[in-house]
Amino acid sequence: MTLTEVYEKVGEGIQLSFGYFMDPNKRIFFAFLITSFLLSYYVFRSTRVQGTFLKYVFNAKVWMGTSPSIDYCFLVFNGVFKVFAIAPLLVVGLYVSFYTKEFLLDHLGYLEFEISEFWIVTLYTVTLFVVKDFSSYWVHWLFHKVPFLWRFHKVHHSARVLNPITQYRIHPIELVANNLKGLVVFGVVTGIFDFLSNGKFSIYTIFGVNVLGFLFLTLGANLRHSHVKLKYPSWLENYLISPVQHQIHHSDDPQHFDRNFGSVLAIWDRLFGSLIKSKGIQRIRFGLGKEENLRFSSFWRNLFP
Repeated sequence: MTLTEVYEKVGEGIQLSFGYFMDPNKRIFFAFLITSFLLSYYVFRSTRVQGTFLKYVFNAKVWMGTSPSIDYCFLVFNGVFKVFAIAPLLVVGLYVSFYTKEFLLDHLGYLEFEISEFWIVTLYTVTLFVVKDFSSYWVHWLFHKVPFLWRFHKVHHSARVLNPITQYRIHPIELVANNLKGLVVFGVVTGIFDFLSNGKFSIYTIFGVNVLGFLFLTLGANLRHSHVKLKYPSWLENYLISPVQHQIHHSDDPQHFDRNFGSVLAIWDRLFGSLIKSKGIQRIRFGLGKEENLRFSSFWRNLFP
């Protein structure tokens, strides 16, 4: 690869990072930021926070300083990293999908019945959403429980303040693991439904925005990484992880360690005993504790933990 090609790739990575604001598959898509802004106003009014709404949302401590600057560095760095290291892996999902379908054809043959396109699309959407969420729970659990993996996941938890860009404060090792997990899940589920559909899948069905994921992102997913305490009704927090529940996951209080691993659904945490709801929890301090926070006080220290 020539130096010119390297420069071009770096440029692609930077464009990719800032392109997230225009990508409806990403949490920081501008429309999701707008809905999060509106939900923040609801929280501001209902909790009677002192000061003006704009000062509440655009708190300088949240958006400026050492911790947020590390978030911004990772947003750009990981965009470039994806172009060089992740993009070549995307074909994995297609290979897994192809061989999953071939495996089913070899062992089960062609189906003698047909499933309507409506049900194929509906079941595919729900299945992909649930399986992705279930696999995310366990990968997240492993990154907390396996010391070698926790070393890299600490980078995400080292954020001392949270804002929507903290979502992208992920060590490249974890980024590779998450993308491989996503590609395998996509490949297996898509291969199964390609087999069931007898060729009824369209490009939009496979690569389009998942409706359930879109709904989740619209309803304040960006506030998970923020100082805005958006809670759900207690009964709903048994089924969906609220922004405050994820903020509890980032707490440096030992009582909150290894809780709320779920990405969207809270049912996995309920099943495996790691759920904690927001009721009764008032103050949450983020980070790893004073001593550990010092170890992760710069971008380079996070990149080489």
